[in-house]
Amino acid sequence: MTQLRVAAIAGLTPLEKLDEEPFLVDSRAQHAQCASWAEKRGYVITAELLTHALPFDHRSLWKDADAGRVDLFVAPSRRVLDRALDSPDAFAAECARRGLRLETTGLDEPEYDATAKARLHRRLSMPTAGYDGT
Repeated sequence: MTQLRVAAIAGLTPLEKLDEEPFLVDSRAQHAQCASWAEKRGYVITAELLTHALPFDHRSLWKDADAGRVDLFVAPSRRVLDRALDSPDAFAAECARRGLRLETTGLDEPEYDATAKARLHRRLSMPTAGYDGT
């Protein structure tokens, strides 16, 4: 049986929104949720997309699907899709037109206490040279 290939969609949100929307800022956690969802179903993540208000017909969304490397798209939630795409509904319609599924994980967003927010802030604001993300 062939594994379904998944493109995970995360929304890019500025660090300035950390206090109000920590999960939307934490794209790593968004992708991790998608990966967990896919793994539980025996699917494989073949693409990770990180976007903000990207037009639903933008080439970068479709290049892997057009190349046959994606069978479905997944995002953690509608909130993430609303951040990631300019029109989630138009994107869903285009997925249907192309015969691709669009799913959300249905998982709860993680809780972020002050320590978790500080850790996330530190990770996102550190210079990347030599930094391993922990």
